[in-house]
Amino acid sequence: MRSYLAHIAINLKLTARDRLVLFFNYAFPLAFFFVFAQSFEARQGGAITQVATMVLILGALGGGFFGAGIRAVQDRELGILRRFKVAPISAAPILVASMVTGWLNYIPAAALIVGLSHLLYGMPFPQRWLSLLVLLSLAIVSFRSVGLIVASVVNSVQESQILIQLLYLPMLFLSGATFPLTMLPVWLQVVAQFLPATYLYTGLQGIMIRNESLAASWQAVAGLAITLLLATLISVKLFRWEKEEKVRASAKLWLAAVLLPFLLLGGWQAYSRENVTKAKILLRDMSRGRTLLIRDARIFVGDGRVVETGAVLIRRGRIERVYAGPAPPAESLNAESIEASGKTVLPGFIDLRVSLAQPGGFPNQPPADPLKAIRRALRAYLYCGVTAVRSVGDPPELLAPAARDIRSGMRLGAEVFTGELSGARMPMLAAAEARRCAEARSAAPLERSLVQQAVPLALIESAKRWLSSRAVAERLEPPGGAIELTRELALGTGSGAPLLPHGPALHRELQLWVAAGVPAAIALQSATFDAARRLNAGGRIGAIAPEYEATLVVVDGNPLQDISATERISLVIFRGERIARSQMLQEE
Repeated sequence: MRSYLAHIAINLKLTARDRLVLFFNYAFPLAFFFVFAQSFEARQGGAITQVATMVLILGALGGGFFGAGIRAVQDRELGILRRFKVAPISAAPILVASMVTGWLNYIPAAALIVGLSHLLYGMPFPQRWLSLLVLLSLAIVSFRSVGLIVASVVNSVQESQILIQLLYLPMLFLSGATFPLTMLPVWLQVVAQFLPATYLYTGLQGIMIRNESLAASWQAVAGLAITLLLATLISVKLFRWEKEEKVRASAKLWLAAVLLPFLLLGGWQAYSRENVTKAKILLRDMSRGRTLLIRDARIFVGDGRVVETGAVLIRRGRIERVYAGPAPPAESLNAESIEASGKTVLPGFIDLRVSLAQPGGFPNQPPADPLKAIRRALRAYLYCGVTAVRSVGDPPELLAPAARDIRSGMRLGAEVFTGELSGARMPMLAAAEARRCAEARSAAPLERSLVQQAVPLALIESAKRWLSSRAVAERLEPPGGAIELTRELALGTGSGAPLLPHGPALHRELQLWVAAGVPAAIALQSATFDAARRLNAGGRIGAIAPEYEATLVVVDGNPLQDISATERISLVIFRGERIARSQMLQEE
């Protein structure tokens, strides 16, 4: 034990005197941290976690491969190890001292990065800080052990640099630390699953973003631990004291043995794609962590109140504050400014009656892939500003996976509710209008602009062909007269019925309600605040108020004066994420 402690003490003294070591352990990561934090506008939230993770992984990889691997080769070539050999001493204290010294140098730098991310850029301090410490500790000693294996199997500094770069660069650029994993081609995503740094990245992100425990990152923990054990044992076995001692080229195959746990994990992940799925969810969580300020907008709160000119501050996926009147500058709030002059902000709309398994065409033939059709329908709702729907009569085995994917963040789409609504009375005027048009063989419901945007062209064209070639035998009389305003009045469209495709029908329902005498404010409240209360989701969605989820719609104009303005959607925000509406209907 005395030899171990003596070597650790010697290494620490040498490190303290080596300005290059201090530069690459502290100054270089800090410079990298501030440059990328500024470039990614980290003060607005979300991106700061990615920047911090990137710097932490950069430090672990650099400290492991360069700090341990190349340093050990240099010591051998300079004859320093030969002096230890005559002490005499075994290889184990030298290798263990290298790993412990690397850990003692790395952890303060990592703590500094996490602290600066929290203090300067508002990143939430990790609740599972002990899990974070354990994972980072395991990472640095594991990568240093791999670096020492490299030192054992190469014959020169030049050879070590080549081999280390072959390990270092793919781990840095393909792990997700530098570029989001989901941005890579599918085949590169598969290759990334064989790299230890990929598991470190998802493990760190899970702890820092989702407050996951170490158990949730068991694959990273197990792989790094086994790698540490194997690499240490093999390094001791292959350790060379003098540069004259050469090893065969086949000795480099020991690296494959050391990385065997990740070769096995990669094979499983290439099949299951669990890690890619988790990376996609974590990326969505990061995007929902941004700080947004919607300025100079009319705000329909949801419960009947209206702020004629105000602002909404969104932070970490929730509404932090609603300003009545001018808001502070976005820069002072570290927020991205969204100018909304002449626009109206409303809570996300809620449709209380849809049948997702039915396509809404004519005839209503079941789709070839029902689950895919349901997922596409839920994206269409979100595209149209309908952020939640209540499913009626849909098979649970199809509904459950679609709802689960949206709830987890794996996929985008409207939130799904089920269950009965006691005492609700739904006029469903859009459904009645669709039946009248079907009787008259008219495709008018499919001609609306939002329908053309959100509904698959093939469905629209097939419905039009059907209507033009066949008569509809069933004749239904639509309800007439005004709508009676009662507490039981609820807004549901019956979307999925013939000529009532998923997504846009709620906007037509609102227009028909207003035409039937319902004040626009009452109709909008029924589609937001009241609907959320009926779904037992009041206090979370359905209103624009502090602590509510930041799920809202921004439309051009004033729907309180012209209800058709709800169709002129400028922006949809779902749980704090700005939805890229132009792309989401192409998502699979």
